[in-house]
Amino acid sequence: MAPISTAGHLPAPTAVTEHEHTLVVAQREQASDDVLALTLAALDGSPLTPWAAGAHIDLILPTPTGDLVRQYSLCSSPGDLTSYRLGILHEPAGRGGSAYIHGGLRVGDTVRVAGPRNHFELVEAASYVLIAGGIGVTPLLPMVAALAASGADWHLYYVGRSRSTMAFCDELEQYADHVTLVPRDVAPRPDLAALLATPVPGRVVYSCGPESLIGWLEQTMAANGWAPGALHTERFEAQEIDTSSDQPFEVELSRTGKSLLVPADSSIFQVAREAGVSVLGSCLEGICGTCETEILEADGELIHRDSVLTLDDQASGEVMMICVSRCTGKVVLDM
Repeated sequence: MAPISTAGHLPAPTAVTEHEHTLVVAQREQASDDVLALTLAALDGSPLTPWAAGAHIDLILPTPTGDLVRQYSLCSSPGDLTSYRLGILHEPAGRGGSAYIHGGLRVGDTVRVAGPRNHFELVEAASYVLIAGGIGVTPLLPMVAALAASGADWHLYYVGRSRSTMAFCDELEQYADHVTLVPRDVAPRPDLAALLATPVPGRVVYSCGPESLIGWLEQTMAANGWAPGALHTERFEAQEIDTSSDQPFEVELSRTGKSLLVPADSSIFQVAREAGVSVLGSCLEGICGTCETEILEADGELIHRDSVLTLDDQASGEVMMICVSRCTGKVVLDM
C-alpha cells in the first residue's frame, strides 16, 4: 500500500536506486472490486529482503519520459520471505501507476523494486486501536497478524464504501471479535469520537487512510489530551502546506563542499538535482521517506513539513525530508 502513498514522476537520473532489485510477478488476483493483490518473488526463488509490519516497497515503472515510482505497503507475512504481496487500488483518475499495474503487469513480467523501508513500525504498547480507511488496510494487515499471534489487546476498525470494495475482508474474519468491518452502504459508522474521547494509558492508535480520516484523528486526539506519541499514521495523500511565508535559505552539502541557495519557491531536492548532485527521491511530497537526509548542523529554525517523522524525530533535528522541509537560515546536510 501504499506506502500507500502517491509518488512523484521523476526523470531517469533521479529514479530510486537504494536496495534496487528485479522481481517477477508470481500471482495476481482481485482482492476486491477495485483492489489487485499482486505477489512478487525473486527470479531465482531466493529469499527476499527481511521486513517488519508497516514496511513498504517502491515499484519503479518505466515510461517514455522516465521512471514512475509508486510506494505500496507490504501486506503479506514478514515471516514468509518467498514473496511480497501488495494491495493496489485501481485509480483511473490517478497519475498512471495503478493503471499501469492493473492493465499491463502480468504473471511472469518483471518489475524493478526498491526497499523495503519502514516509517510505520509497530511499537510496544499495552493496547492497540487500528483504524483503516479503504486501501489503508494494507499496512495494518501484518500488524493484525503480529498482534494476534502475540496475544496483545487490540481491535481493528475497517471502514470502506461497500463490502465488495473492501479488500482482504475474508482474511480478517478469522479474528472474529477483534475486527469491526464497516461497509458504509449497510453499516453505521463506528463512534470513533466516543472511542477517543478519553486517553487510555498505554494505548496507541495506528491509522492509514485518506487525509480526511488522518486529519480528523490528529485534531480529535490532540483536543482530547492524548499524548503526541499515541497516534501513528501513514498517509497516502500529502498534507496541504502553506508556502506563502517561505524565504530563501542556504544549504551546504558536506560531501561535495557545495553551498547552494534554495529559493522560496524551490526545495533542497530540486536545487541539489539542478546542481548535478545525485539525490534519491520518489513522492516529492514528504510522505514516502526516500529522501531522508542527515542534518549535520543548522543555523536557524528547521521547518519540517513531512508526514513521515514523528514530532520527537523532528524535534531532534537529526534528519529531514529534503523534498518539502526547509530552514530559516543555513543547514548543513550529509550530501
